[in-house]
Amino acid sequence: MILLKNATYIHPFTFETTTGNMLVDDSIGAGFSFVPAETTAEINIDCSGKFVTQAFVNGHHHVYSALARGMNAPKKIPQNFSETLEYVWWTLDQCLDADMIRLSALTTAMACAKHGCTFAIDHHASPNFLKGSLEIIAKAFDEVGVGHLLCYEITDRYGAEKAAESLEESDEYLKQRNGLVGLHASFTVEEDTLWKAVAIAHAHETGIHIHVAEDPIDEKLTREKYGFSVMERLRRAGALELNHNILGHGLHLDEAERELVRNSSSWMAVNADSNLNNRVGFFTSKGIGDRIMLGTDGMHSDMIKSAQTAFFAGQNFDNIGMGNVYARLRNSATYIQQKGVAHGSNNLIVLDYDSPTPVTQQNFMGHFFFGLEARHIQHTIANGKLIFSEGKILSIDEEIVLKESKLAAQILWDKMSQ
Repeated sequence: MILLKNATYIHPFTFETTTGNMLVDDSIGAGFSFVPAETTAEINIDCSGKFVTQAFVNGHHHVYSALARGMNAPKKIPQNFSETLEYVWWTLDQCLDADMIRLSALTTAMACAKHGCTFAIDHHASPNFLKGSLEIIAKAFDEVGVGHLLCYEITDRYGAEKAAESLEESDEYLKQRNGLVGLHASFTVEEDTLWKAVAIAHAHETGIHIHVAEDPIDEKLTREKYGFSVMERLRRAGALELNHNILGHGLHLDEAERELVRNSSSWMAVNADSNLNNRVGFFTSKGIGDRIMLGTDGMHSDMIKSAQTAFFAGQNFDNIGMGNVYARLRNSATYIQQKGVAHGSNNLIVLDYDSPTPVTQQNFMGHFFFGLEARHIQHTIANGKLIFSEGKILSIDEEIVLKESKLAAQILWDKMSQ
């Protein structure tokens, strides 16, 4: 167990503060309790002058992009979103091998830990190393100590044989672990594949995790190829009858589609940094409802930054305030709890927040959006275990992983340039 001495705990929803000694249980799904000053534990951390609050959950991540940072320029400079997919991400995912996937997962999990994120919902793609790829990611996350809810991105863009293999990978993984059935954007998924994916989700009583209307091309090609909007197509396939669906992005949904989202039990995952980078537009929540959470889309693992960008960009295009965006940040934890994941209140961060102004229950959100940064995270506790402390990952040898990942990244970049 871990004892956080002289801690000031900030409740993640009410922002009410409680000062005392927090004994953190290290059982999965457990919590913490305030205990007398004389209590001792295996690990003691003096939190005098520091704040403690709940860790974060990333609602939409991409492990497979971890080794992209600093990569060579693509063979053709993309002029639009379709070309970004073709010449960057679809080139990258085809070059991944088992070791690259392992190192991508390890470095992503370490980045999550450093940024106070103790759980990630991931959407993976590696068509030329497909079978067993999800288990490689799961084991890497387990090794670091970060929770996960994984899926494989089913698509027909590499042909019927690969689509069948990705359906099989999804089915086999879900027999062993809690997860989702992943789908790439509708315009790359043929009718037979879509219906089979939904059937797998029904069989495992789970949901789908799909990119929805991230760019207008998804709506345009879906209507041209299949005669329906993206959301109407999902409805006709029975996907909206599922529980726990995650719809990524959702920028270009029309009014009727937004009503379909609202009337289902699906969740929307917003990725503001990625949208800005890809120049695909801005998310608006009009007509969608309140089941909205935040992700990073593989851009980074910093949920504080993700929330701040969602607020700064969103207030220009959406009817929101700090409270709406902060609720979306915390909704990811609500989602995984509804999904049946044991993610207790023993997932915590300790903040060494050097504010020049008072922090109170009334002004905490002002501090969160205008003061707090990832550098303030001094310790990360996942399921009651200390996995990051004072700049160092504790669960694995970070130096070895980063040395290996640098070598793997260069091999990946060279393959992408061939």
